[in-house]
Amino acid sequence: MKTSLLLVAIATIICVAPTPATAILGGWSKIINITNPHIQELGKWGVMEFNKVGNDNLTFRKVVSGEEQTVHGINYRLVIVTQRHDGSHGKYMEGLFEEDSSNPNTRNLMSFNPTN
Repeated sequence: MKTSLLLVAIATIICVAPTPATAILGGWSKIINITNPHIQELGKWGVMEFNKVGNDNLTFRKVVSGEEQTVHGINYRLVIVTQRHDGSHGKYMEGLFEEDSSNPNTRNLMSFNPTN
């Protein structure tokens, strides 16, 4: 009987213990290692896709911050710096979805908007 109560108490503690936001499926979390080559590649890919659709001539410079959300794949919100053909720089918020990080064909650019 005492063992059963102890197991119930332990199970209750485990169930109600707070979990970090990064462990919550569907929750957004800050990307800590923004210099990760994969994150930088995603930023560059998004600029190339935007140039195809928007007929712009932006050059990718770097991802400066971002968040990710784990769903059936990963949603990304990346803040990127670009350079325009006249040499000026711009900052954009890029939203993209990647179903499988080992397959670039599973990426979709969802949004690409100027930001401050």
